[in-house]
Formats: sequence, C-alpha cells, structure tokens
Amino acid sequence: MLTLRHAVRAATVEAGFGLVDQTRIVTAISELARNAYVYGGGGTVEIEPVASGTRRGLRLTVSDEGPGIADLERCLTDGYTTGSGLGHGLGGARRLMHEFRVRSAPGEGTTVVAARWKDR
Repeated sequence: MLTLRHAVRAATVEAGFGLVDQTRIVTAISELARNAYVYGGGGTVEIEPVASGTRRGLRLTVSDEGPGIADLERCLTDGYTTGSGLGHGLGGARRLMHEFRVRSAPGEGTTVVAARWKDR
C-alpha cells in the first residue's frame, strides 16, 4: 500500500497539483485500494494523466475480481460499513474526487474510476 501511495503522490506532483489536492488524491486511492484488498481480495490500480481541452488531471482506476457490491447506493452512504471501520471509505473517496464512477455487480467484481482536475 505504501508503494501505491508513493506512486500516486509522484503522479500528482508530476501533474502539477498543489499539496491539498495531492493529499485528497492520495487519500482517495488509499481508501479505494484498501476496499479492493479487504473486500475484493486484491486487484489492480491504473494511474493516468488526463486532459480535456485545457483541463489537466489524474484518473485512478481500481479494479478487483471480488464478490462485487450488492447494494451500491447503501455502500456510498456515510456511516455504512460491512467491517469495523467508520463507513467513510467509498463515499469519502467520492467526495475527494471531481468524477467518480463505480461499476459492480454481485459475483462480477468492482471497478472504480475516479478523476480529479487540476484546473477545474
């Protein structure tokens, strides 16, 4: 997990994000990767710089092949947890990013795509 955090931090610096946005993005990937590990049995993470017109940003894609999320809306609700945490992981990560999409179904794993824009 530490290696992932360092890789994302380096990508945010390279993309020109300030310290506050760097921290937001690193916090989001920490939550998403932890969920993939704990609930999905591990997975993959893609870190990619993105551009749309004059906007520049960073897109994170976290995928696992775990059991999937049966009730996505419930899992995005603050305070909901299936473990011993505070229930801020998925919803918290969503609030830290400008774009956030989850694709999941029972038995089909989960993929989260999240982006934060530098010049929004």
